[in-house]
Amino acid sequence: MTRNLKDLTEALLEAAMSAGAEAADAMAIDGTSLSINVRQGALEQAERSEGVDIGLRVLIGKRQACVSASDTRPETLATMAERAVTMARLAPEDPTAGLADATQITGNTDASSLELFDPSEEPSPEHLKDDALRAEAAAASYKGVSQVDSAAAAYGRRQIYLSATNGFSGGYARSDRMISTVAIAGEGTGMERDYCGESRIFGADLPSPEEIGLLAAERTVARLGARKPKTGAYPMLFDERISSSLIGHLLSAINGSAIARGASWLRDAMGEDVLPSGLSVIEDPHRPRTSASRLFDAEGLATQKRALVENGRLTSWVLDLATARKLELESTANASRGVSSPPSPTSGNVTLTQGNQTREELMREMGTGLLITSMIGSSINPTTGDYSRGASGFWIENGEIAYPVNECTIAGNLRDMLKTLVPANDARTHLSRVVPSLLVEGMTLAGD
Repeated sequence: MTRNLKDLTEALLEAAMSAGAEAADAMAIDGTSLSINVRQGALEQAERSEGVDIGLRVLIGKRQACVSASDTRPETLATMAERAVTMARLAPEDPTAGLADATQITGNTDASSLELFDPSEEPSPEHLKDDALRAEAAAASYKGVSQVDSAAAAYGRRQIYLSATNGFSGGYARSDRMISTVAIAGEGTGMERDYCGESRIFGADLPSPEEIGLLAAERTVARLGARKPKTGAYPMLFDERISSSLIGHLLSAINGSAIARGASWLRDAMGEDVLPSGLSVIEDPHRPRTSASRLFDAEGLATQKRALVENGRLTSWVLDLATARKLELESTANASRGVSSPPSPTSGNVTLTQGNQTREELMREMGTGLLITSMIGSSINPTTGDYSRGASGFWIENGEIAYPVNECTIAGNLRDMLKTLVPANDARTHLSRVVPSLLVEGMTLAGD
């Protein structure tokens, strides 16, 4: 029988202090995952995993060490603690290492209002198989689809608990349901593929398998006859499916780890305009039924809604305790961690201000250019912001889709690109990154 996670983390702390630690925190994760893949109307693969993972971080002065295991027997806990303490004594000093002060930690750990866990019964393998088969059948029925490469359905749930010697103790449960389909159209060298995948915390919120399968097929068939576009400088419209990657680069550039190392193209940009006036990036960790929501971070600090970029101006870094200490600032409660590593800063739910125009209206506004629906590879210089990626999508002429394109490369500089953003109004609000389609001016396209 799985031990109570709170008791388990407290037992780890007791073992650490007995072994000679001066301070410690412990994490336990009890997870279950089930996935079903089908192909050509038959089961192709079924996987189920269950287990408890535990992690311990010990501190001796300004030295720290982390150990992890998947064995929860008392003798294992004692061995983990002894090894962690031995490692910490040999580790180099880190002046920024340390737990939160007792005055910094939160006592509000009831995450029920965030609705992160679906209390309904776990779906059976037969139920998941039926979802995958229905998605596959819908995709296969679409005119122009030559085969369905894969169709899958999955379910996961996990309980997470964190305890520390500074008095913090809290945990929560998460769940998720997923259905995905990959379709193929065409033959030989003219084959194209695309996909649709949807995930929700509550299974009842998922689109139907048929909707997912048909959308994968529609996207795939639309890519048939793709060719290279002409080389030149054009406006680029990043479809909502991939536009969040641009904001992801912004979030990476304001991450405390990069700022503390001086390895960010925004390292000197605090207080400066990084987006057009009127656009803001808001982090809200308390959005219900959203995958990155949380009441407290991995160091026990209370999270809160705040602006990372306000009216175009950069207003905050993304910090945990260690990077905040390096920069002589306060943590923004963005610490994240796994069982085998110390905390590090990570952004959660973010929303970019939406525009007033549809994607189609932005296409008409751009006139001639590229609508990007997928990207491959990545060459991003984190220090300068130079940007280059392989792309495919649709060529726009006179504001309308003319033909599909592939095998091209787009390039620019992120700082310049972000300052020209024009957002559409089509962001999906259930995602942790709510970012609409984005029009970017003046990028370079390498094709024929």
